[in-house]
Amino acid sequence: MPGIQGQNIMDVKPDASQEPGYASQSNGERAKVQPGNNAPMWRQVGSGVAGYSSLPVTQAPEAGVLIQPSVQYPGSRLTNAGEAWRQTRNNWLIPYGGSLILISVLALAILFFTKGPLGDDYPANSKKIERFTPFERAAHWANAFAFVALAVSGLIMAFGKFWLLPIIGSTLFGWLTYALKNVHNFVGPLFAVSLLIVIGVFVKDNIANAADFNWLKKAGGMLGDKQVPSHRFNAAEKGVFWWAVTIPGLIVVVSGLVLDHLVPGLGYLRSDMQIASMVHSAMAFWIAAILIGHIYMGTIGTRGALEGMKTGYVTEGWAKEHHELWYNDVKAGKIPAQRGPTTASSAAAGEPVQI
Repeated sequence: MPGIQGQNIMDVKPDASQEPGYASQSNGERAKVQPGNNAPMWRQVGSGVAGYSSLPVTQAPEAGVLIQPSVQYPGSRLTNAGEAWRQTRNNWLIPYGGSLILISVLALAILFFTKGPLGDDYPANSKKIERFTPFERAAHWANAFAFVALAVSGLIMAFGKFWLLPIIGSTLFGWLTYALKNVHNFVGPLFAVSLLIVIGVFVKDNIANAADFNWLKKAGGMLGDKQVPSHRFNAAEKGVFWWAVTIPGLIVVVSGLVLDHLVPGLGYLRSDMQIASMVHSAMAFWIAAILIGHIYMGTIGTRGALEGMKTGYVTEGWAKEHHELWYNDVKAGKIPAQRGPTTASSAAAGEPVQI
């Protein structure tokens, strides 16, 4: 067999494409007609063909794969999977996720300045009724703390390079994001555990009923001056429970476990991590946008609401105004007036309701 044939570039036919079997040539065959042209090898690399690697397949299943095969993720063009993931993240998830959060904040600002806090003020020494037990409040605050830590760290890691990096510089920003990454990873399990507890504790009071449809039909009284009667949680609160806490919360937890390599039996291929990353980001933006509204309504958006989660008690007037059906059930004895333990300090403060 003859060796590599040298050729004058002027003697090569246009694009060398007239060589017999040009498109199917191996790298060795191509080198005979175009020395130094390694296009066939890189074509194989670009198609995801695995090369040789001395690492065990069980430890590094993709060690021999330099470039992933072509794929089209939502919002990307057909290209190699790594580039497709980058396009989906940078062109869709980051800009539209950020826009969703900004829209949520803007809508709440408009609501606050046009309608103001909802509900009436009631004297602090009014007769109280128990709304949340100490265990319920502990579960809620643990989950709330974990969510805030995850949201702040996640948003800074996602958007910090656009607005924070130019202000504090690359060195400090690098240390900050490194610290926040560890916060994100270590607080994640607390969020997962507290989420399961919150779901188990509150699910029985978040089942839809006829009163919820009436509440929705009247837009929760937002168009008028009177609250629509509801049970312990109204339709909007139940919607938050299912569509911002339970379902997307479980999805974000599972995808986070995948990203942390904590799901046994999973191969952890690059495609697995890319899909988990996109799902995790999309759900995180969705949860943050809705829970911003929940935080608003539970603090400055509704008078007296925060007091209920801080102390476990609300005034009877507040209960009747905002959750009249629940208040009636407590007064009628259908729901125990005191579910949590009564302490001497709470009794002295007049917190337990007298039915």
